[in-house]
Amino acid sequence: MNHLPLITKREYLNKVKNKSFIIMTFVSPLIMIGLGLLIGFLTNINKNKERIIDIVDESGFAKEIFSDTTSSTKYRILNNIDLAQARIDVEEQEHYGLLYIPKVDSVSQLGESVKFFSKDTPSLTLIADLESKISKRLTDINYKNKGFDIEKIREARIRIDINQESYTGEKSSKLSGGLKLAFGMASGYLLFMFIIIYGNMIMRSIIEEKTSRVIEVIISSVKPMQLMLGKIFGTSLAGVTQFVIWVLLLTILSVVLSSVFGVNMSEMQSPQQEMVQEAMKNGDMQEKISLVLNEIHNLPLVNLIVMFLLFFIGGFLLYSSLYAAIGAAVDNETDTQQFMMPIMVPLILAVYVGGFTVLEDPHGMVAQVFSFIPFTSPVVMLMRIPFGVPMWQQIVSVVLLFATFIGTVWFAAKIYRVGILMYGKKPSYKEIYKWLKY
Repeated sequence: MNHLPLITKREYLNKVKNKSFIIMTFVSPLIMIGLGLLIGFLTNINKNKERIIDIVDESGFAKEIFSDTTSSTKYRILNNIDLAQARIDVEEQEHYGLLYIPKVDSVSQLGESVKFFSKDTPSLTLIADLESKISKRLTDINYKNKGFDIEKIREARIRIDINQESYTGEKSSKLSGGLKLAFGMASGYLLFMFIIIYGNMIMRSIIEEKTSRVIEVIISSVKPMQLMLGKIFGTSLAGVTQFVIWVLLLTILSVVLSSVFGVNMSEMQSPQQEMVQEAMKNGDMQEKISLVLNEIHNLPLVNLIVMFLLFFIGGFLLYSSLYAAIGAAVDNETDTQQFMMPIMVPLILAVYVGGFTVLEDPHGMVAQVFSFIPFTSPVVMLMRIPFGVPMWQQIVSVVLLFATFIGTVWFAAKIYRVGILMYGKKPSYKEIYKWLKY
């Protein structure tokens, strides 16, 4: 008799009715929202902090360079004061720092003569901004000293924006490449996290039942393979249920915070987000955004969704069977550490290979090879598909993945049927190899 549906249902109900599962399902979105609000609050505090930078200028260029100020940074030029006294005054007033521009014979000599004094290590962004302001202004002065017309030089500059187009006439952009990479990275990372979280849940569930000897009663009327698959399928469904609830709760909480409590999430922005919004006001940026939207419309969305589901399911089932085998082989979670490395290495390798090689060359040999290896293909192939992978490669990769899953289930079931009845002994790789021969 096939007990797989019953075992799957039992495992699913045990998971979703578990108090810790219910608590984490409803508390996790609150924690996520709370962290988001905290990060936004801390970002605003940091953004609203006023930094006063005093300037000792012996060259006479500071007024032209630092005429503008921002809400967070203010420049104050100190007159009729030497550097030594200025350092003392600035330190006593606890200002952010002191910029010293010495007097030189030529502006070209200022390149390595400017100094910045501060109590603590200054912000890298601030130093880069100071260098940019000084460099730009001194370069203009240098042009004038050499008799160049700055306006003509600026007019002579030509901005290059290479238009990308395939042989079939489809247009794309650099931004669309980033969009494709973002989809691939998000898919691969989501699968990676799902495997880690719910694979461990399967492993712990088996260890708990093995330790409590409940599994001895169950195994008397159920085949080991059915029991293992039932746990995998039941936990997977519980994970999907939890994930869907998280998405719904996060959406509802965001709406409630915005309408009832007057919390505008969009106001809690980082400086980088503000820069993006300012750039979007530019006509060229709006044109690029419309190009990206057009690129999204041209993406093979049906292909992406179908393959995402197939690789997501296949990859999770493949690794879940290995987690189940490890859970059956040991008596406690401490003993699982020696067996986790062979599982984690392919996953980590897939993320790094996908992130670096797909970004550089999605159709290169390394990317193609790892997109066919079943233990890395769920991540790497998902990252490659948005860039246009031939359908035959996708089909071959999916077939190899599910074929390997079937082989892995057989392999894991042999360990499972022996390991679930083994107690009091820490298994080794050599002993597990013997179990495969039983």
